[in-house]
Amino acid sequence: MTARNEGRNLPRSLGSVAGWVEEIVVVINDCEDNTAEVAQSFGAKVIEHPWAGYRDQKRFALAQTTGEWVLALDADEEVSEQLRADIFNFFQGEQRRFNGAIFPRKVWFLGRWITHGDWYPDFSLRLFRRGKGQWSGSPEHDKIELEGEAKRLKGDLHHYSHPTLNSYTAKIGVFSDYFLERQLAAGKRWSWIDCLIRPWWRFFRAYVLRLGFLDGFPGYYIAKATAFSTLVRYSRLYEHERADKTSR
Repeated sequence: MTARNEGRNLPRSLGSVAGWVEEIVVVINDCEDNTAEVAQSFGAKVIEHPWAGYRDQKRFALAQTTGEWVLALDADEEVSEQLRADIFNFFQGEQRRFNGAIFPRKVWFLGRWITHGDWYPDFSLRLFRRGKGQWSGSPEHDKIELEGEAKRLKGDLHHYSHPTLNSYTAKIGVFSDYFLERQLAAGKRWSWIDCLIRPWWRFFRAYVLRLGFLDGFPGYYIAKATAFSTLVRYSRLYEHERADKTSR
C-alpha cells in the first residue's frame, strides 16, 4: 500500500487484512497526520519515500515486499468478508494454476453501494504472484500487468473513494491535467466531434446501457459527472491551443 495522510482510512483497510497476511508494507510520503503511527499499530513495515507518481510509487512499494504472493490495496479500500473467503479458498490449491486473481470493486457513494453503470463491477487484478506482476498503465490510471493467467473471484473489494461530492469533483481537474499531457505527447489536436459526441456517449453508456438508472439518483449523478469530466478533459486541448496562439 502507498499512503499520504490516510490515518482515518487505514483502520478500515488494514483492519480487513490484519491477522491473515504474512506482512504489511506501507510506503508513505509527506504525511501531516498519524498515518505512520496507525500503520505501525497494525504491524506494518512503514517506509518513507518521495512521491514518484501513482504508478512508480506503487512499483517502489512492490519492490519492498518479500512474500511469494502480493495483495495490493489502496488506503480507501477494504477486503470484504466474501472476498476474504474467496482468497482463502483460492489458496487451497488453485493458486498453483494461476499467477493472479481478479475481483470486482464496489464503490460506496452518496449513502449506498453502486452496483451498475461505469463503476461496477470494475474488475481489478490486485492479487498476484510476486515476480509475475508489475504496475503499469498511465500515471493516473495504474494497473497490474500480469504474466500468465488470473482466476476471477466473486467477492467484492469495497472502495470508499468519494466520501463527498466535493471530493469527487476535485479530482476532475487533476485527471484532466494528466489527460492533457498524454494528448500532447501523442500529437493530438482539439476536435469539435470529441467534445460533442464523447460526453453524450459516456452518459448514455453509463446510465442506459450499463443500467446506471437502477442506482437511483447516485447512478444519475455518476453518469452526468462522468460526461462532464469527459467534456473537461477534451476541452483542455482547446484551452491549450488558444493559449498557445495568444502567446505568439
